[in-house]
Amino acid sequence: MNNIKLFESKQVRTQWDEKTETWYFSVIDVVEILTDSSNPRDYWFKMKKRVKTEDGLELSTICRQLKMKASDGKLRETDVADTQSLLRIIQSIPSPKAEPFKQWLAKVGYERLQEIADPEQSIERARENWQKLGRSEKWIQQRMTGQETRNKLTDYWKESGVQKGDEFAFLTNIIHQEWTGLTVKKHKDLKGLKSQNLRDHMNEAELIFTALAELSTRQIAETEKAKGVQQNAIAGKKGGKIAKDARLALEHKTGKKVITNENFLPPSKGKKKLDK
Repeated sequence: MNNIKLFESKQVRTQWDEKTETWYFSVIDVVEILTDSSNPRDYWFKMKKRVKTEDGLELSTICRQLKMKASDGKLRETDVADTQSLLRIIQSIPSPKAEPFKQWLAKVGYERLQEIADPEQSIERARENWQKLGRSEKWIQQRMTGQETRNKLTDYWKESGVQKGDEFAFLTNIIHQEWTGLTVKKHKDLKGLKSQNLRDHMNEAELIFTALAELSTRQIAETEKAKGVQQNAIAGKKGGKIAKDARLALEHKTGKKVITNENFLPPSKGKKKLDK
């Protein structure tokens, strides 16, 4: 399970290992938060070369590499650390945020144990995070409805022999490009996004049409009994076209574009902020 966790409204990429029941955190993201460095990757690179843990280990030896979504939207190898290793790294970073961050780490671990026991809590925490970021209840409801539609589609993909990771991304991009006329990356570029989740910066109409495209894709795939990547890609183009035709019809009637450069980024970073 890949996730974005929020520390004081700043994003930390995480990955949950179900086998070991362990959270892994992007070290680069943590370094950026604690140091406010404009180049956290370079800061971490230099830190790995000069700093050792109290027991004489190099920092690179207490980390591992996992694929996480990079600023260009692609999955790329990056240094990650579990909670214990991350605490060792934090000790080597002089920062007034170190103690609050340690408390946040403990909270993340505790909340995950709660979510395993009661999955509904993860949904409520997602809602709380969006509320903290200033999203309206109407937007949150649409976002959660769209996520449910997305989950049903990916469940079908898994059952039909599609592998997670690159194949999921490939099929998602086919659907998205068909209904929007843009790749996922181009859509993110339009909104001025980097590592942020595109759906978290969509307007209401974009969320609705994304859900329509993915709902249509799943129902077509189920009807045609699509198996594997190629057959599901064909279903994806058909599903995307249904949403595309609906989008074009709406734009023709209203004279307004569904796909825009609006986002929820702070005004200094975003091209245009969505109304709350």
